[in-house]
Amino acid sequence: MLLWFLPLFLIILMLGLPVIFALLLAPGTLLIADGSTRDLPVLYRNLYNGIDSFPLMALPFFMLAGEIMNRGGITNRLVEFSQAFMGHLRGGLAHVNILSSMLFAGLSGSAVADTSALGSTLIPAMEKNGYSRKFAAAITAASSVIGPIIPPSGIMIIYAYVMGESVAALFLAGIVPGILVGAGLMLVVRLMADRYDLPKAERIVHKNQTITPLEGVVASILVRINIAALLYGLFVLFRWMFALNVNPNGWLIFLIMLPVAHGLLVWMKANVSDDFRLICKKAVAPLQTPIIILGGILIGVFTPTEASAIAVAYALVISFFVLRSMSVKDLTGVLARSALASSSVLLLVGAAVAFKTVVSLSFAPQILAEFLTSLSENPLIILFLINILLFIVGMFLDAGPAIIILGPILGPIFVDLGVHPVHFAIIMSVNLTVGLATPPMGLVLFVASTVSREKVETISKAILPFLAVEVVVIFLITYFPFISMTVPRLAGFVQ
Repeated sequence: MLLWFLPLFLIILMLGLPVIFALLLAPGTLLIADGSTRDLPVLYRNLYNGIDSFPLMALPFFMLAGEIMNRGGITNRLVEFSQAFMGHLRGGLAHVNILSSMLFAGLSGSAVADTSALGSTLIPAMEKNGYSRKFAAAITAASSVIGPIIPPSGIMIIYAYVMGESVAALFLAGIVPGILVGAGLMLVVRLMADRYDLPKAERIVHKNQTITPLEGVVASILVRINIAALLYGLFVLFRWMFALNVNPNGWLIFLIMLPVAHGLLVWMKANVSDDFRLICKKAVAPLQTPIIILGGILIGVFTPTEASAIAVAYALVISFFVLRSMSVKDLTGVLARSALASSSVLLLVGAAVAFKTVVSLSFAPQILAEFLTSLSENPLIILFLINILLFIVGMFLDAGPAIIILGPILGPIFVDLGVHPVHFAIIMSVNLTVGLATPPMGLVLFVASTVSREKVETISKAILPFLAVEVVVIFLITYFPFISMTVPRLAGFVQ
């Protein structure tokens, strides 16, 4: 009897009831019908217990940090930085759109926020420079799915909490797939540039750039630290690749790299214009957010939840005192928007934990596992079938609810088949994230339609080449586990 919870859940959704109520009503109704009323208190107690979690606190903090950075005018700085680097390529503004999404992903972790913030800036700019509005809206929607893949990622926090995985491991596993999606989209744009006569472009470096003395000093210090850290990382990678049996003091190597970093910057300064240099400087402070989050987690200074609180503190300091782009009056709207967004997600997660209880009582994972293994015992074929299923689900259901519903059912099946849980988490997260831009019900399609004032049907046709390359990336991630697993293994978060 309890096995009917999923069809009943879908029927309730189609009737228009919000997801959180469907998650509670469907299993609750079946528990009553099955005569298991003694389990009802467990269902609703788990609603509260599902929210009362320290790791889950990372979600509202990351949302708040994204809101602060967005309100602080960070979007325009990222777009200017992207234009200065990639505006000269054929189809330059399309490349700028993709690179901006990759950079913005490290701040917001949300596809919808990406589409809204970048779309309102880049879609009119692309249309003004000769791109069709449908193409501009399509590339914005397609590139925005990178937001929940490159850390920090809201859906990965949800998956980690619901499935009991490491948030840090999932964050690290999403880095290479996110970059791969961005590179794939850029390749498609380059292939389309000549065939569709995309506008030629030149390097866009806005003149008369200004920067406050404090921001200039802060950016100069931070960029030297970043380059020194990058050089130190290359040294560690070189030592690992060639199995060198040397283990010098890490801080000593880092201190040696600082003057090297300074020398590189002096050389670069002599070869670029002042405006280009200032545009890069203005992007330094905002781009420290993902570096602080991942760097702090990697070196063990703080947990992902603590990293989210540090990200909020950093965003406040940068917006108020360095960039001076926010006032105390702006905080009211920022806090209200992030509170509403966080509350809806947390209630959804709490309902999901209650829903998961009924999933376990119904023996649905075991029944589905038997059905899948009856089709084939080859994990590669089963992964192919599940990718198709997830892609179809992603067309109609948002990534968060889909992970909450299907994660507890599918996850254990593939762990039993020998698929690493972090690997399957990335397969599922990327697949359902791409579904956000997939017709007919992809959420970012509707956001892009609102921002661009273009019909959803028109955007859906224009986005198909970009969706094709994202599907290819999904299968690459599926059948080549090293793509997602190498970084967390090197960092020691996965064995």
